[in-house]
Amino acid sequence: MEYSSSSEDQMTNYVHAGVTPDPLTGAIHKPIYQSTTYVQDSVEQYLQKGYSYSRSGNPTVRALEERMKAIERGADAACFTTGMAATITVLTAFLSAGDHCIMPICLYGGSYRAANEYVRRFGVEFDFVDFREPAQVENAFKHNTKMVFAETPANPTLHLTDLEAIDMIIAKKELERINNNEKAEALSPDAELSDEQLLKTISGGKREKERSVLFVVDSTFATPHVLHPFEYGADVILHSTTKYFDGHNVTTGGAAISRFSNHHDKIAYTRNICGSIMDPQTAFYTLNSSMTLPLRVQRQSETAKTIAQFLEEHPKVERVLYPGLDSHPQRALAKKYHRNDVNGAVVGFDVKGGIEAGKKLMNTIGKPFSLCENLGSAQSLITCPAVFTHAQLTKEQRLAIGVTDGYIRLSIGLESPQDLIEALDKALKDLQ
Repeated sequence: MEYSSSSEDQMTNYVHAGVTPDPLTGAIHKPIYQSTTYVQDSVEQYLQKGYSYSRSGNPTVRALEERMKAIERGADAACFTTGMAATITVLTAFLSAGDHCIMPICLYGGSYRAANEYVRRFGVEFDFVDFREPAQVENAFKHNTKMVFAETPANPTLHLTDLEAIDMIIAKKELERINNNEKAEALSPDAELSDEQLLKTISGGKREKERSVLFVVDSTFATPHVLHPFEYGADVILHSTTKYFDGHNVTTGGAAISRFSNHHDKIAYTRNICGSIMDPQTAFYTLNSSMTLPLRVQRQSETAKTIAQFLEEHPKVERVLYPGLDSHPQRALAKKYHRNDVNGAVVGFDVKGGIEAGKKLMNTIGKPFSLCENLGSAQSLITCPAVFTHAQLTKEQRLAIGVTDGYIRLSIGLESPQDLIEALDKALKDLQ
């Protein structure tokens, strides 16, 4: 029997959702169903057992999808080969030639390239604005806007998005469309409602109505331990499971969780066309590693705050960005949205001396840090976005999104905070 807990801390769902003991052997873990195809009992009973071909669905992958659905409290979930596969699928499932999408100026470089260099080629319009100012999102709306795509906290500068403000902007634009008869069929069931009453039905975390503009939130940096975007109006939540759901630098994967079943059906249909379903081996690993996500993220976040506080006092550091610090320019939003004031495990800081100092720091820092582009793992990782993740941008473009020459991104792992501080302190002191 499928299990789902309603407990607020979600720990039981991380451990049990989607998985039941194997009926044949009693194995406590979901088996790896390494099979291309599935035998049907008869033509008349096609798909009665739920599976026909592993590009469309796989029992091990389905178990992880059930867990993701339960953890995020959505209608359904779809898992992918990578986080980028999930992003591309959501963009192409809902955007067609002539449609318009609003995205942040600061977001993961892969998502920017997917939109600006790939999906744009098929006639989709994109505008990139500063989501720290909701008015910019509102002003970017056009008659053909079909999606608002947020990322919070943003990679790599940890910009935060006021999700409720964006949700209300979308709801008000939807109300305008209804009143302008752009969606005539939406008028009939609500003809007796006032604008204020109607607005309540198309906004907020308890909304049960679909809207013509999809609100997508990439919550990879936050994880469900920190943030539940559905509570603030999101339609689709994206995760790169490569990061915290894996947590051990073992797999790559992605997930898209939908508020509404109709949205999930579109995503799953597009995934089947593209052939980007997660493989069963990855699903098996992720099912097991995800059980400890809350414990890992809690410790990593606590250590990240300790590291951020240390860096704030260091003479070789110009600026520190971490949502858990009172100095963070959006500290109020972090307190509003981040559960129990847990603020994630990524710390950003500007080292004095610019890009050359950043290079030297990365080249000289010792263990426990590793020079890697990933994040969310048990191992602490360090990278310089100006050299690695955002090197394809001009200096002007980087500075516009807050990525300075000497900006360093830390992904804090599970090591001793004291060991991490000692490694950072030594590398910083060695800078001239």
